Amino acid sequence: MLNRLPKMRFMLVISIVLLILAGCGNKNDNSGSNAEPSASNSESAATESASPSQEASPSPEETGYVPTELTVQFVPSQNAETLEAKAKPLEKLLSDALGIPVKVSVSTDYNTIIEAMQSKKVDVGFLPPNTYVQAKEMGAAEVILQAQRFGVNDADGQPTTELADSYKSMIIVKADSDIQTLADLKGKKIAWQSATSSAGFVYPAVELKKAGVDPNTDVTGIELKGHDKGVLAVLNGDADAAAIFQDARNIVLKDVPDVFEKTRVLHFTTPIPNDTISVRSDMNKEWMTKIQDAFIGLGTNEESRKIIFEIYSHQGYAKSTDSNFDSVREYSKALQ
Repeated sequence: MLNRLPKMRFMLVISIVLLILAGCGNKNDNSGSNAEPSASNSESAATESASPSQEASPSPEETGYVPTELTVQFVPSQNAETLEAKAKPLEKLLSDALGIPVKVSVSTDYNTIIEAMQSKKVDVGFLPPNTYVQAKEMGAAEVILQAQRFGVNDADGQPTTELADSYKSMIIVKADSDIQTLADLKGKKIAWQSATSSAGFVYPAVELKKAGVDPNTDVTGIELKGHDKGVLAVLNGDADAAAIFQDARNIVLKDVPDVFEKTRVLHFTTPIPNDTISVRSDMNKEWMTKIQDAFIGLGTNEESRKIIFEIYSHQGYAKSTDSNFDSVREYSKALQ
């Protein structure tokens, strides 16, 4: 029994040593298993740190529409075929300035250009004030420029030497007509342009209404496409009066040299803000600036200025804002 004690003590010591070694092995295993999650955590941290840079990339909505070909459209303020022929040279001039192809066309009427811009088929529109206001309300367009024209002498319809940011509408009748006041138009036939034309309908219609003549029920309206056609309607006896921009009689002067002798102005309206150049509402901001610069450049060159004058009697373009057309909105409400 006494002889076995040393052996038992020896076995106990061996057991304790083995237990200690096993414990150290477990600690090492645990430290090894903890190393893997820390690596995973590093990867997660790296992924998380990378995520903000990905989120910072601009969305298409922030970037806006970047054209690879620019479509520009005009309203038919005069004979559409003639107008398109006059506007065609702008394709090369604008293409050279912008570095992309440019296509020019004329809308069938004042409403279709709004629809075309709303459906993103037209990028840039030459919109009269009321047409612009309607397009803006529909979310179809943003104004970037406003036309500059020489003023017009009321007495003879010839241009002045000073640039103006507004123009007038006027109602003309035959020189020998018995119509002397707006009130005399009651029961008469009037040549109008589109219902969204500022000079061809809205402004003269509101002022006719102020004179006690309802433009919808007290007169017979004839809608024409082109202010030159309004002048011809009066000359040919197809209408007793016509609402035109001042002084659209110059458009037909070559064909009818005595147009100023055969007609007279019955009424001038209050000034109307000049026409706009507007872009589709989702246009990229950088491209808005490029388009502004390209059109402003047209007015600084003698050759290109002749082209824009032939189209709409424009002399150049200046930057514009939506608030410039608040008076147009007031007239539109007055017509309702």
